[in-house]
Amino acid sequence: MVKKTLGRTGVEVTQLGYGSMGIRGPKTWGKRVVSEEAAESFLNTVLDAGINFIDTAPDYGISEQRIGQYISSRRSEFYLATKCGCAYTQHEDHLEIDHIWNKDVLRQNIETSLKRLRTDYVDILQFHGGDAKTLVEEGLIELLMEFRDQGLIRFIGVSSSLPRLPALIELGVFDTFQIPYSCLAPEHHDLITRAAETGAGIIIRGGIAQGGPDAEIQRPALNDIWTQARLDELLPDDMNRAELILRYTISHPHCDTTIVGTCNPAHLDENIATIAKGPLESTLYEQITSRVAALGS
Repeated sequence: MVKKTLGRTGVEVTQLGYGSMGIRGPKTWGKRVVSEEAAESFLNTVLDAGINFIDTAPDYGISEQRIGQYISSRRSEFYLATKCGCAYTQHEDHLEIDHIWNKDVLRQNIETSLKRLRTDYVDILQFHGGDAKTLVEEGLIELLMEFRDQGLIRFIGVSSSLPRLPALIELGVFDTFQIPYSCLAPEHHDLITRAAETGAGIIIRGGIAQGGPDAEIQRPALNDIWTQARLDELLPDDMNRAELILRYTISHPHCDTTIVGTCNPAHLDENIATIAKGPLESTLYEQITSRVAALGS
């Protein structure tokens, strides 16, 4: 399993990470409902495969609980990242999670997450969104530093995207950034580089874009980009669409790990085999980049 150094954290993470939204619980993932038995089996399969980076969040249904229940006994085998700023709000007819930026919410998040995950600490606590001005004015970055000093967390991160990402990078305080990126959604390419130049580790989400036109979960807008850029014309005979997308993602020189949220063991095996093949050949990478860029010109 290929490993990369996650920026200034110094930790060596597998370039293929696991995004636990795929085991979020009663809600369906594509057409699959993930049972307790399947979640237990899959989480252990992830670790057995050598993947050592797992990303989760309070927002992801019961994924934190499942991680705690089924693999907390193997805590030494993986780095664990979760998120904060997540508050449950009871509306008239339903319960949903909103992102609220105050100290009480963050204190509740870390306390609840540690209980659910059955651990004494998380390796990375990430702001689940938020803008730089609010995080600074509310003293939330300092609060995460307090959590770090107390040994509750090791590193401070943020999961963000345009338009808020540039100002967050300028703060220069984050150990990691989680940023969306793929050949079908490349708009953060230069910002990933800028974030990495601060010394931060880079976690890519959406790096396989749910597999493009062949995916179990369809994203019509991304499928349209694939079609309009005529990427099937560039697809080598021995490569499927999902492989091309994932290998394009890891071709970014600052991709330390990319989290993929499958719950399908066959897809996991395919992703592991894809990562082992490494980045795309440079000519193919440039052809894909050029065709997708031309759509926006």
